[in-house]
Amino acid sequence: MTPDSPASSRRLAACAALGSIGGVGMWSVPVVLPAIQAEFAADRGGVSMAYTLTMLGFAGGGVLMGRLSDRFGVLVSTVLGVVLLAAGFAATALAGSLWQFVLLHGVLIGIGSSASFAPLLADISQWFVRRRGIAVALCASGNYVAGTVWPPVIERAVAMAGWRATYLGIALFCAVSMLCLSVALRRRTPNIAQSAAATDRSPASLGLSPAVVQALLLVAGLACCVAMAMPQVHIVAYCGDLGYGPARGSEMLSLMLGFGIISRIGSGFMADRIGGIPTLLLGSVLQGVALILYLQFDSLTSLYVISALFGLFQGGIVPSYAIVVREIFPAREAGTRVGLTLMATLVGMALGGWMSGAIDDLTGSYHAAFGNGVLWNAINVSIVLTLLLRSKTWFHRLTPAR
Repeated sequence: MTPDSPASSRRLAACAALGSIGGVGMWSVPVVLPAIQAEFAADRGGVSMAYTLTMLGFAGGGVLMGRLSDRFGVLVSTVLGVVLLAAGFAATALAGSLWQFVLLHGVLIGIGSSASFAPLLADISQWFVRRRGIAVALCASGNYVAGTVWPPVIERAVAMAGWRATYLGIALFCAVSMLCLSVALRRRTPNIAQSAAATDRSPASLGLSPAVVQALLLVAGLACCVAMAMPQVHIVAYCGDLGYGPARGSEMLSLMLGFGIISRIGSGFMADRIGGIPTLLLGSVLQGVALILYLQFDSLTSLYVISALFGLFQGGIVPSYAIVVREIFPAREAGTRVGLTLMATLVGMALGGWMSGAIDDLTGSYHAAFGNGVLWNAINVSIVLTLLLRSKTWFHRLTPAR
């Protein structure tokens, strides 16, 4: 099987669908939080721990599932993820206490859901050479599609049947639909290592060891997502503090995610033209610009505009890391290394969300939190710029063949 073939496109469609369905694990807790809080007579912080553990399970599970994918193939990791995800929602529906609800989310739902992101990005990157950037971007967009589609569906189902019946329904739907889609992943991944069209470089071409390059990508991913978390996690609360109300903030968040999908697809086209590292650098610089704009303007209209710009600038950053990993490291290591790098971005989101709230508590204003995001973003930009300057081959991508 050759890359960039019709079979590659069919596989991409299946991966995007799997990501859109499997991403439910990341978006269920925020919707059912009020119902869980009322049923178990718990405080909001206690219920929110389910989301925290889900994110940690998603981050760590991405590495685990990536290693399984590298060793046994992506079909194995995907099927295992589906089993864990469906079992997690079914078992959680029977939870008799808050701690069971929280633990099941972290161990089963978080890890199970992770199989529908990093391993699929790593796998689809091996099925495309000329259009690798847009393929990875489309695959990664499934996660944002999940964030757009699942919350209203879950909210309506909870209102009609309760959260327990909703969780059982999600378990059944994920098991049936995702196992059927997994059949499309049964083909063996093509060997593109020797393809004449390949544009991959190696850590050696950057004058650095593989361990150093991986460490730099981990720090860069962590730093960029600490910065990214400030608007994504706190825009609703920020609007409340300014007197605009949480409804306005929710609209800005939806606007941000919607433009994020456009950004992911656009960054894929750009990566195919100029490469993953320059695309990552451009997105990181523009994200910093948007954060500075948040510092300068806080009128209602300006916040809508800046939130749209922020989504347009940052949406392509995370999939760009997967593209950079595939350009630098061997295909046989793709699952593990993509999983590690994306784990760092998730940890950055978790850390940034907490850090921004803590800074607001300490200073009484989100102004310093936005400034903190700008500083972390500068760390990310400096690392990516270093990788770009050390690269000896990326300029050739911009030079027409003679």
